[in-house]
Amino acid sequence: MTGVFLAADVVNAASSSDPLQRLGEAFERHEIRGREALQLFVDGLLDWAVCLRGVFEGVDARARCDEVNALLATGASKGVYLTTHDGLDPHLHFAPEGDGLLARVRAVTAGGLAIFLTESRGARLGVCSRRGCGQVFVDVGRNATRRYCSTRCGNNDAVDRYRQRA
Repeated sequence: MTGVFLAADVVNAASSSDPLQRLGEAFERHEIRGREALQLFVDGLLDWAVCLRGVFEGVDARARCDEVNALLATGASKGVYLTTHDGLDPHLHFAPEGDGLLARVRAVTAGGLAIFLTESRGARLGVCSRRGCGQVFVDVGRNATRRYCSTRCGNNDAVDRYRQRA
């Protein structure tokens, strides 16, 4: 599941006030190797974030699948393989070990989104419903009804709606 959460983090980092810091935090959280070279790839990652956002903004399963297929065509190599390097549990690699940071991030996010959409029947990705937020999210909740990127946005939106009615 790293790929889908990394995809959301990359998209959200792109719209932050300090994308380099947010990307660094995301890469550390997801244990992305080679993050010391992040500075060299920021522009490419921000361009990739624009492509990734299209998946989260997709209006239905077909639109999301079309977006992911375009990402896979660009980002995933033909050499997908299973590995247990560095003492980690078995996991898929969508790009060769020797590929650079940008290529590996493209591959893991495209592949991760593809796997997630397969398992979630093309749903469970979204953009926060709070006006002006724009952060994306992955819905792993039990009932698949998430509308906000965080509890804070949901609460603030509820307060805003209450004030409009009062």
